[in-house]
Amino acid sequence: MMRRSTSSKILKKISTSLVIISLITSCNRVSNEKLEPQICYNVQDTYVKNLSSPFPSLSREELATNWGREYEIGTAFAKELDLYRAITAFRRSAILLGTKNMQRLQEAEYNIILSYYLGRRYEEVLETFTCSHLRSVNQGFPAYHDLLVILYEANVAMEEEMAAETMLNHIKKFYPETGSNLELSTALKHADFPTLEKLEEANPKVAERVIYPVMDCYESQMKSITKAETLNALIPGAGYLYVGQKGTALTAFLLNGLFIGAATYFFLDGNIAAGLITTSFEAGWYFGGIYGAGEAAKLYNERKYENCAYPYMAKEKLFPILTLRYAF
Repeated sequence: MMRRSTSSKILKKISTSLVIISLITSCNRVSNEKLEPQICYNVQDTYVKNLSSPFPSLSREELATNWGREYEIGTAFAKELDLYRAITAFRRSAILLGTKNMQRLQEAEYNIILSYYLGRRYEEVLETFTCSHLRSVNQGFPAYHDLLVILYEANVAMEEEMAAETMLNHIKKFYPETGSNLELSTALKHADFPTLEKLEEANPKVAERVIYPVMDCYESQMKSITKAETLNALIPGAGYLYVGQKGTALTAFLLNGLFIGAATYFFLDGNIAAGLITTSFEAGWYFGGIYGAGEAAKLYNERKYENCAYPYMAKEKLFPILTLRYAF
């Protein structure tokens, strides 16, 4: 009897601990404000191919050189958007050029960066620029505008916030319209509502044309994260049903019902230890379900926001790649 009593006490302590741990770890609230939408623009091949090169064509003398032949091969591959082969050829051209022809070397380096950018290899964009001779270029460089845009988007993509802000300020200084479009683009793409509010005040015309329609569309379709969590707390599964996840709602309802029923049976049967253990598992499912319903509402809102923002961003050409003036 003593052993059974001791074991029962131990089980009760363990079960109580499990309940407390479940309560502590399962009650994290989902943020009502911070969305993480995934808005990407898949540019058509024809768009890039229709953009001309900012650089002069190679002369006959240049085409006769080894670096000139590699440069021409790289350009041919790039125009077909065969970016891997283009980068290889441009790299070979840059190696052969050395520093004896700085203008053409910078052109080759820029074409490498542009190729990485079109392939969404943002880390390589920044690495290549850091090791290139393009760090000293200014507005006299034919593709200066596009270079700044590329570096800005690469820094944003790599979450280099300070570098991105510095680059944006630089763009605003030399190309105010592009800078304003990029600022709006980034705010819309990342659902940065505080920045969008500031832009509304700074540019009412843009707000009327883009920001208000996007926000009206989103706010008319969004779901309340708090409501989803509250509903799931009252009736397990109701929060999922609120955001349209019927299968998950049914599963959550049945699982919680099963554990509640089992726990009730153990308690009524006098098996306190088993009841506490079952209750601890139910606590995990219950509070985990509340958090999960909040996450489901957040995910729902992100998809709705994407559907609202994308058409306006495409229509107004707010994606950075659509601000490029040149290609190959």
